[in-house]
Amino acid sequence: MPSPPHRAGFVALIGRPNVGKSTLLNRLVGEKMAIVSRRPQTTRTRITGIKHLPDAQIVFVDTPGLHAGSGKFGELMVKAAERALEDVDLVCFLAEATERADRIDGGPLARLSGVRAPVFCCLNKADLVTPKSRLLPLIEAYRARYAFQEIIPISAEHGTSCDILLDLIIRAMPERPAYFPRESLTDQPETFFVAEIIREKIFRLTHQEIPYACAVRVEELSERERPECLYIRAAIFVEQESQKGIVIGQGGTMLKRIGTSAREDLERFFGIKTYLELRVRVRKNWRKDDNALREFGFLLTS
Repeated sequence: MPSPPHRAGFVALIGRPNVGKSTLLNRLVGEKMAIVSRRPQTTRTRITGIKHLPDAQIVFVDTPGLHAGSGKFGELMVKAAERALEDVDLVCFLAEATERADRIDGGPLARLSGVRAPVFCCLNKADLVTPKSRLLPLIEAYRARYAFQEIIPISAEHGTSCDILLDLIIRAMPERPAYFPRESLTDQPETFFVAEIIREKIFRLTHQEIPYACAVRVEELSERERPECLYIRAAIFVEQESQKGIVIGQGGTMLKRIGTSAREDLERFFGIKTYLELRVRVRKNWRKDDNALREFGFLLTS
């Protein structure tokens, strides 16, 4: 009996900020690929996670949320999301299953107008809707707004119907060989994930506008023999002196909390004892500075 053909392709995950794209990426790939926070707009760059299966390889691209960008930084995030729609084999459009059928946000849907690839609509957080019959008006409303190939209620957080979604994604992929070696989980360098883990802790532990004014640059990542450990030196950049004081905290308490929490995740990520050194620096108005945006990896050539 002949073996089934191998399928491979690229899938873009898009939707409004904080709709669950990063959680779904982590769920489908099976590894922590993207920063997850309850704050909107935590994904700032395109993140590629790779799912390996016996007869398929799916390359997922997580994106910043589709929103009306404000200022240079917001515009860059919108462009990153729109670039993810180019040359992919499938788009997964995420929306919240809890929204009302008569109040669908048309902005993100409008950005699908030029998409050539088939589009799935994933109604995330469906576990919060009871009874399930309440989903039917929303499904019909989305079906009337766009020619979705599939509309699937899911829960990225709990995994509900994510296996069904993955099976549908595989079926939609072209027959072609794998793009990446089987040991690859992402096309991002290790320093990228170090910065993401540190940034996640900033989002979780600080408040108001502070997380959005922070960028993280890894300045050194090296293995030490005596004692055997991973040494990481990173800088957290803020825009104002007052923000620096908040990130450091009274007597350095906040920076210590950020560092301790990040180090624990880094040790799990790399599987080795890790020494993390953090510094906080001011780079005034870096979100409006092309050189700074390029230095921190946000200004990319398309």
